[in-house]
Amino acid sequence: MALVKLVIRILALVGKEITEVLRRPGAVLSLVLGPFLILAVFGLGYQGFKKDLTAIVILQPSSPFPQDAQSYKDLGVRGITVVQVTADRASAEAQLRSDQVDVVIIPPADPIADIKAGHQAELTVVTNVADPVAVNYTGFMADTLASTVNREIYKLGAKEGENYAITIGGEDLSNVPPDVIASPTKATLVNLNPTPPTIVGFYGPAALALVLQHMAVTLIALSIVRERSGGSLDRFRASPMRANEVVIGKVLAFGILGGGIAALSVWLLVSFLGVPLLGAPGVLALVIGMLLVASLGLGLLISVVSDSERQAVQLSLLTLLASMFFSGFVLRIEEFQPAVQAGAYLLPVTHGITLMQEIMLGGSIVHGWQLLALGVIAAVLLAVSWALLYREMRPE
Repeated sequence: MALVKLVIRILALVGKEITEVLRRPGAVLSLVLGPFLILAVFGLGYQGFKKDLTAIVILQPSSPFPQDAQSYKDLGVRGITVVQVTADRASAEAQLRSDQVDVVIIPPADPIADIKAGHQAELTVVTNVADPVAVNYTGFMADTLASTVNREIYKLGAKEGENYAITIGGEDLSNVPPDVIASPTKATLVNLNPTPPTIVGFYGPAALALVLQHMAVTLIALSIVRERSGGSLDRFRASPMRANEVVIGKVLAFGILGGGIAALSVWLLVSFLGVPLLGAPGVLALVIGMLLVASLGLGLLISVVSDSERQAVQLSLLTLLASMFFSGFVLRIEEFQPAVQAGAYLLPVTHGITLMQEIMLGGSIVHGWQLLALGVIAAVLLAVSWALLYREMRPE
């Protein structure tokens, strides 16, 4: 009998929990359709290939290489698209630093003279990235480009009807070492980024931004839901307390808490993990503050549309899942379809990751529009959340 009673009590508890879930269609919908929709958008939106690296070629007017971008496009180098040919290296590197192009390519000034001297002609590829994965990919593309240049040199010799081991471009290369003849051009990768790319350095600020958003969303969402279930919102309705005061108080409270945690986390990243902080701490504090405010607005919106703690937690976890997939934390945003990219930029953490990486690893903000976008997201989320909360707290 004791065993039967135990089973009955357990089954009663199971039935109670299932009944509570089924009584909230919104919770069931978010639980079932939420992960499926995120995975569906990820599967349909991810293109599965990297975009071509846009490149500027630096050539002097006297160079033997073609002076127009179309000639380089005709070479058919996969993964690199030449958009400009110029003699102004400073201007090209300025475009590189402002993220207008991905690489600057500097061919050898006189490849035949280099080969004749017995050493490989140097093809320099300049980039400006902090992501170690992107650095490796750019290095691979530089080697591919060097192979293409080698192929074109072989074609030149074939058109002249001469053997490469004897002449190239009319120059006698009989004494050139065989390894130079076999591979006359080598690629050299130069990275303008002020810090050496490392996994910890690159993903440290990104992980911090992701944690700060999730912490802010979860804390404020659970706080409002608990006050609703505990009857505090009903007491606020009968008191002089207004919705705008609740919003301001909650944002200030959790903003101060999040700011303290962020400050401690940045100190740990810099002091113990060796993540550089090249930019002004005040600018970094501004970005973190705006990220926290926008995240608190998102959490406030979740709280006013949730009817229980369980649903608030579910929506917070779905937001975390979407942020990991689409914010650029795992995969670059440029690798998704344009429509998915537009949705990704609606997440506060997307802008937080980019801005924090630029300040800490590059020393300054390159994508200034993302700072403005973060402010707009915060304002819109707080305004919508306040309107919904005002309607709920409005005296009958």
